[in-house]
Amino acid sequence: MQKISRSLLATLVLSSVSVGVQAKDITVMISGGFKAALEKLAPQFEAKSGDKIILVSGPSMGKTPQAIPARLARGEKADVVIMVGGALENLEKDNWIQPGSRVELADSPIGMVVKQGDSIPNIEKTADLRHALLHAKSIAYSDSASGRYVSSQLFKKLGIEAKLQEKTYMIERIPVASEVAKGKYELGFQQVSELLPVPGVTFIGELPEDVQYITRFAGAITARAEHRQGGKALLDFLSSAQAQKVIRATGMRTVKAEQPVN
Repeated sequence: MQKISRSLLATLVLSSVSVGVQAKDITVMISGGFKAALEKLAPQFEAKSGDKIILVSGPSMGKTPQAIPARLARGEKADVVIMVGGALENLEKDNWIQPGSRVELADSPIGMVVKQGDSIPNIEKTADLRHALLHAKSIAYSDSASGRYVSSQLFKKLGIEAKLQEKTYMIERIPVASEVAKGKYELGFQQVSELLPVPGVTFIGELPEDVQYITRFAGAITARAEHRQGGKALLDFLSSAQAQKVIRATGMRTVKAEQPVN
């Protein structure tokens, strides 16, 4: 009986060690627009796969050291990158991405917030949005894809670019809504999925469709990935119908083939 107990104990120990050896840390470099979705979905994937997701946050583009291209360029390790599709294309051209590994994940619209408790402007129609911008004391936007559109195209489309020059501000790296919540700026623009998780602000809504800008988020396996199979499993999971329900709840849209994206 004692021999059987020892044998059973040894088997259990070996089994535990085997599981530990098989489990992997999947390092994901991720930009803010998709981060809220992955944080919600990570426990499901980890429970199913046995692997653990390690998140490394950074903008898809820009000049800050935290930007994903900058992190990769100085040798930081990652198995997967999830970021703005256009910026991912640049990484592909520079051979940072494993060929053929790109997976389309979600489309992200731009929205607007004000500090919680402030008056709520109407931006349902383009004329309403124009009026709100003209009468705002200050306007903030990000240094990523959404902010570049707001500053270089949206204001021009509305015909008010010159009138807004002295009251618009680009926010680097940190969520725009966090600065609006502190009262530093009256209006804040960023992708909806980056606005919704921030406390202290009121989400007003998405831009009107005729001036909306859709950003595609996609993921890929890095060229130097240590855990390629685990990374692929994660991307397959995130693009599944099960995961898309959670992704839509964070303010993004399921990818549609006919949807024009940037």
